[in-house]
Amino acid sequence: MASLTETLSLLLDIDGAMAASVVDYSSGMLLGSVGQGVDMELAAAGNTEVVRAKLKVMKMLGLNENIEDILITLGSQYHLIRPLTQTNELFVYYVLDKSKANLALARRKLQSVESQISV
Repeated sequence: MASLTETLSLLLDIDGAMAASVVDYSSGMLLGSVGQGVDMELAAAGNTEVVRAKLKVMKMLGLNENIEDILITLGSQYHLIRPLTQTNELFVYYVLDKSKANLALARRKLQSVESQISV
């Protein structure tokens, strides 16, 4: 079985991929990361709040759904947050250069790599 770093490194194989990490959103702790260009410790803590806020709003709305992913589009980057389906407390955070990345391919890559992540 591949290590977490080796598995996350698969996400860097596509054009425009900058960084990726796995985060425990019950604590905000960064469990592993690869790539560069983003302070992943800070991003882990901040994006934990994004996931928690979305889950809170879904609960208030009575939505009995799971988050597939959250897309944040910046001027020069895409940030994808994808909760892992095998556990309710972890998410993958994926940063892409908007000028080089194909968002659809990145989402598919994230889906395929997600199944290989074991923590």
